[in-house]
Amino acid sequence: MKTLGTGDPLRLGPYRLIGVLGEGGMGKVYVGQDNTGTVSAVKVLRPELAHDTHLAQRFVREARAAQAVTSDGVASVLGAQTEGGRPWIATEFLAGPTLDQAVDTYGPFDGPAVRALASSIARTLEDIHAAGLIHRDLKPPNIVLTSRGPRVIDFGIARPEHGLTLTTTGQIPVTPGYGAPEQVLGRRVAPPADVFSLGAVLVYAATGRPAYEGTHVAAVQYKVVHEEPSLDGLSDELRSLIGPCLAKDPAGRPTPAQIVAAFGTPRGSERIWRRGRVAEEIKERETSVDRLTTLTAGGAPRPVARRRVLTGIAAGGGVALATGGGAVAWWLRSRDDGGEGSAKSNLFTFPAAVKTPSAHVLSADDGDYLSGKPPKALWGPIDVLADDSPAMLPVRDVIVFGHKDGGIAAYNVVDGKRRWRSPRVRAAGRYLSLSDRLIAAVDAGGTLRTFVASTGEAKWTADADAASLLASDDEAVYLVTKDGRLRGVGRSDARIRWTARVPADLRGKIRPPGVTGRDRLVLATSGGDVLVVDTANGRRVWDLPGQSEDQIRPAVHGGTVYLNGKSLTARRISDGKELWTKEEKDAWHHPETWGPPTAYPDAVYATHGTTPRRLNPDDGGEVWDGHAEGDNHAPVLVQGTGVWSIDGTGFSEVNTVDVSDGRVGWSYEIPDSERRWIVADGNRVFIMNDSSLYALPVFSDR
Repeated sequence: MKTLGTGDPLRLGPYRLIGVLGEGGMGKVYVGQDNTGTVSAVKVLRPELAHDTHLAQRFVREARAAQAVTSDGVASVLGAQTEGGRPWIATEFLAGPTLDQAVDTYGPFDGPAVRALASSIARTLEDIHAAGLIHRDLKPPNIVLTSRGPRVIDFGIARPEHGLTLTTTGQIPVTPGYGAPEQVLGRRVAPPADVFSLGAVLVYAATGRPAYEGTHVAAVQYKVVHEEPSLDGLSDELRSLIGPCLAKDPAGRPTPAQIVAAFGTPRGSERIWRRGRVAEEIKERETSVDRLTTLTAGGAPRPVARRRVLTGIAAGGGVALATGGGAVAWWLRSRDDGGEGSAKSNLFTFPAAVKTPSAHVLSADDGDYLSGKPPKALWGPIDVLADDSPAMLPVRDVIVFGHKDGGIAAYNVVDGKRRWRSPRVRAAGRYLSLSDRLIAAVDAGGTLRTFVASTGEAKWTADADAASLLASDDEAVYLVTKDGRLRGVGRSDARIRWTARVPADLRGKIRPPGVTGRDRLVLATSGGDVLVVDTANGRRVWDLPGQSEDQIRPAVHGGTVYLNGKSLTARRISDGKELWTKEEKDAWHHPETWGPPTAYPDAVYATHGTTPRRLNPDDGGEVWDGHAEGDNHAPVLVQGTGVWSIDGTGFSEVNTVDVSDGRVGWSYEIPDSERRWIVADGNRVFIMNDSSLYALPVFSDR
């Protein structure tokens, strides 16, 4: 601790300031004492920033967040002033080393200590999340070890899921190696982000090394998003317990409650923080605080060694999952104790997405088929599709569709055999894949229902009054209600997040499907209009009236949304700014419509008039005009080295052209029909032809 210097205040509210504990870009933290002798940590906004209304308001939000959490696992807020003068927040003074100091000084924790640490912090996260907040910066320096157990500190960037973040301009509110992948990517985060951070903290506590290391920040952040954590040095037990917390997919991580149940509370865990070398340092620091209190109560304060009173200051109250080799995800195990809470919890536990069984890619050189002649179908046609079935949905090892006998069904992509069927849901209400792990659908009563994709096991439900599903993202399922409103339903708790009214001129006209990206939900109407809303609250962000006279099926890649209709236009999804537009006419100068776009990193494909085209996603420039016929009501897809489309000019065939130059590959004849669609995945192309379903192979050469 440093003594007060020139410009430091002597008193803030009821607190007499004794010294400076630390400082940063936005403010200082002082050691203060009130007239009862209680020592506190007082966080103050820098005087030169106090007049910045924006920063002052953010500081106020931090104070309110701090006061919102009541938990034994955080530092209590003793007082705050957010109006007039210099804003400040006073919290209890925690006498103990931070987790990184303890590990650096005394080495990694043993198994029981790691389990005690995990259980304690997970309970604290439960309290933080129950207050509607997400910590967002859980890391070893923000965990203080006290004689009463670990305490989580520094809520400087904690906020509600849809609130603002307290950081200085230009800062990235992610600590490299501890922030979750969704934070690194700049996406909105939910409570599972804190669970990821906890997993990284536990790896460090158990091994003394970060789970993700690199020579510079960018390398570490890349590993967080794309690579597996380093779990070397963990026992098999800790590896199986900690690994799931570091799943890339937020939906794949356990909840804090599940962490507490799985790690358990080791016998004698309350003594872990009272015995041993770490406990001795905690006691030494507590003695220093007592000495400081006595000295300042009796006269002028004396400087106290920083090493003995260094503490954490609370600003608020407060492996990727292995799918093979017999690995078991502990939070997925059923815990049938007969209790209602256990049953409800199990509705939100589900297996990881299975591996997609990829089909063999055919080659004429290997004799897989005769050049110029199409090969046989992998399976089908099978007469299984309902008249009102939406587009088929391939999800790893199954393909989902509306079944002719009612409800929805999932068939094995390998052999076309039925895997499961749910007759209770309405196919016309549509279905969605939730991270390839669950299928979401709606029943006749408007209940949102979910099923394990591979097995059909029923999971959580939500009384959402749903008429039809629109889209989903990592956090919510978005739908239109029976009375024409928009609604967001949380994937982690099945609770309705928000309900929003549709503009009067578009009411009753919203038609699926929609798409999501960068906190936006893009919707189309029966009148050919486009409406884009904020996924946080359903409020209109931008729109595009009169884009089409027919069905619009938007596609998203990165920060760009592509819209078909009278033109094919690329718009910035955040605000609708036009990036490019392609609008062409036929030989008779009649406008030709564009079919549904399909967006890839290096290309955008769509049928214009009657031929599929490949465009440059940067400027809309034409790469090639395919030498085949296509249907501008169906998508154009890439699979293998072919670009696939359905002929819409009166012939009954599925056509392919070469992905590089658009030259004709081969055609597969199908019976005449009134309804056709095409989807692809796993080196298979699936065809809807009225009530028939086919699976076709793909090729690697023409």
